[in-house]
Amino acid sequence: MTSDDAWLAPAEWLPAATEKTADALAAGRVTADEADAMGYGQLPVSPDLSAPEMAVRAARHALSRAGVRAGDLSAVLHAWTYHQGHDFWSPAHYVAARTGALDAIPTGVQQMCNGAAAALRTAVHQLAARPGDGPVLVTTADRFAPPGFDRWGGDYGVWYGDGATAAVVGAGPRPEGALALRALHTRAAPELESAHRDTEAFHPAPHTRSAAVDVRRTKKAFLAEHGRPRFLDRLRRETTAVLAEALTEAGIGSGGRQLSAVLLPRLGRATARDVYGPAVGAVTDAPLADLGENTGHLGAGDLLSNLAALAADTGPHRLGRGEYAAVLSAGAGFTWSAVVVQRT
Repeated sequence: MTSDDAWLAPAEWLPAATEKTADALAAGRVTADEADAMGYGQLPVSPDLSAPEMAVRAARHALSRAGVRAGDLSAVLHAWTYHQGHDFWSPAHYVAARTGALDAIPTGVQQMCNGAAAALRTAVHQLAARPGDGPVLVTTADRFAPPGFDRWGGDYGVWYGDGATAAVVGAGPRPEGALALRALHTRAAPELESAHRDTEAFHPAPHTRSAAVDVRRTKKAFLAEHGRPRFLDRLRRETTAVLAEALTEAGIGSGGRQLSAVLLPRLGRATARDVYGPAVGAVTDAPLADLGENTGHLGAGDLLSNLAALAADTGPHRLGRGEYAAVLSAGAGFTWSAVVVQRT
């Protein structure tokens, strides 16, 4: 799926406003057990900007880092998980227009929280199929605002933060600071889609069944039918498999090159311990990193936010020259992806 000359220049844009876990705990929005299981201190919250408006800001940052003009982009791929500010429109076209990518082909990518990986996969395929095309811009953005979404209590074991991410994906000579894309593998288990579906009925309009998104209701019904241990075992096995496939493609699975770290989806301390720890440990002894302490889960944006930390000019997770890292992604449906990058 990737070639040795594929590269990406990632960036993120997060709102400055936050909601603190301590305040949510004091207000009864979360319990002490939930706070301990998550291990996160705060969530970024956008008081006014919509998701696509945040995506434009992240896109401009990524273009600047890559040294690419918006007018030279061949495509804009925008991924999201939740409401984009209007009921009936194309947020991908908005991002392209406001970014200045007027000659690019905008496309929306809807694969829930694995959306960034799906968009990256599509970008790499386009660059391979049409080598004369310009770079591709990938963006993600989500805003989990009330009254339609309770970022603290709408789901089991996941707290949702607002923000946007972006990456310019290209082939050939790499811009300074860009990461070489060494592997990208994806697996899916569509038979698990009902974990996020109301099995009682389909609904004619958003929020017909309830005023706010209630993932707890659908997950509770799903686990009652399929069993929690069986479901968690499937999550672990698929994660192990997709990571092993990516490391093999990158030349690490054979023992030739070693990982500096494996970055996880931002789903909290308990999920890192119970799912990702055993799953990753079956493949590599590289250290795990969960960077969600100050962001929570960014919807479709976890993957690119993690990549932005690896590509940063400074910071504790910045990759050194020649070092490799793997970044994991997962989304409802279910879909799993593993990306391996190197700073060259």
